[in-house]
Amino acid sequence: MSFKINDKITWVGKIDWELVRFHGDEYSVHKGTSYNSYLIRDKKTVLIDTVWAPYAKEFVENLKKEIDLNGIDYIIANHGEVDHSGALPELMREIPNTPIYCTKNAVKSIKGQYHEDWNFVEVKTGDTLDIGETKLTFVEARMLHWPDTMMTYMPGENVLFSNDAFGQHYASELMYNDLVDRAELYQEAIKYYANILTPFSNFVTKKIQEVVDMNIPLDMICPSHGIIWRDNPMQIVQKYTEWANAYQENQITIVYDTMWNGTRHMAEAIAEGIKEADNEVTIKLLNSAQRDKNDIITELFKSKAFLVGSPTINGSYSYSVAGILEMVKGLKFKNKKAASFGCYGWSGESVKLITQELKNGGITVTDDGIRETWTPDLDAKERCKEFGKKFVLSVNA
Repeated sequence: MSFKINDKITWVGKIDWELVRFHGDEYSVHKGTSYNSYLIRDKKTVLIDTVWAPYAKEFVENLKKEIDLNGIDYIIANHGEVDHSGALPELMREIPNTPIYCTKNAVKSIKGQYHEDWNFVEVKTGDTLDIGETKLTFVEARMLHWPDTMMTYMPGENVLFSNDAFGQHYASELMYNDLVDRAELYQEAIKYYANILTPFSNFVTKKIQEVVDMNIPLDMICPSHGIIWRDNPMQIVQKYTEWANAYQENQITIVYDTMWNGTRHMAEAIAEGIKEADNEVTIKLLNSAQRDKNDIITELFKSKAFLVGSPTINGSYSYSVAGILEMVKGLKFKNKKAASFGCYGWSGESVKLITQELKNGGITVTDDGIRETWTPDLDAKERCKEFGKKFVLSVNA
């Protein structure tokens, strides 16, 4: 499959309808993805990025149907990660001397993964590549989300090839933002940001400002995954600006695990208390053992505050809660408040340990949390309701 974006740009990537896990097992994919590769035809012909390695042979065979491979003058590798560079070994067997334009860090990355010394041309922000009627401009985008990342801008066509920035794991044969379901698109976009780009929000803010200061016209953003932004492409740039600025909605998320439903009863009672004290806040209860971890992280990203609950297991907390806490710490959420809760039968360490992990993750902890023994009775549930009221009042203060 290929399709013309305009008279000079053709999409030559791969739509992956079957993908369900990405980055090993770190990222869930509910709606497939695409590996976007772009062929630019001017007086010179340029290929921007390739596809993931399992589709390398298919990619090269399809590319041969589109163009004589010897007619490719330049390859641009905006990012060395294997979902974008994975077809390079297969392609370079056919055209081994074709120059590959990329950042200095991308040379390290690509050499480190494929152990080949191809014809690399290192570029940095402001460097250009004359391809005939236009000059492509390179913009380094370090830590969005790897140190080797860059973007490529095509003046005249006013297209930004943004690589991972502004992308989503979202498969569609329609491929344009004005043709797909807007709610689905934005759900996948915010999930992508929350789980991948959040730790680099400071870099996002700086890079967006840098691009804005370039004062370039922008008619289209072509990311490396998912849908192409052609209808008001600045809308996703504006969203990234919001998401990068300690984003929060009027939402409180309660994440918990439970063995014999005691901690679940606590979570539900806490939610009742929150709702009684603030009937405008959105409340979501998510069982960490049953719900997808990346979807949980997305809800935490959207929340102004959250609570984490677990029974005490082996003097600690549950495996699923441990995973969420570790992700929260690594993602470095900003401007979030939290507290812990849990039930226990014998020793009861979980609440104290969760509280400490929240602090280790840079989260503002409102108090020492609440714990109850065995299965909460009516009095215990009432204490949990009061805890919920107190929590939301402290969050709103």
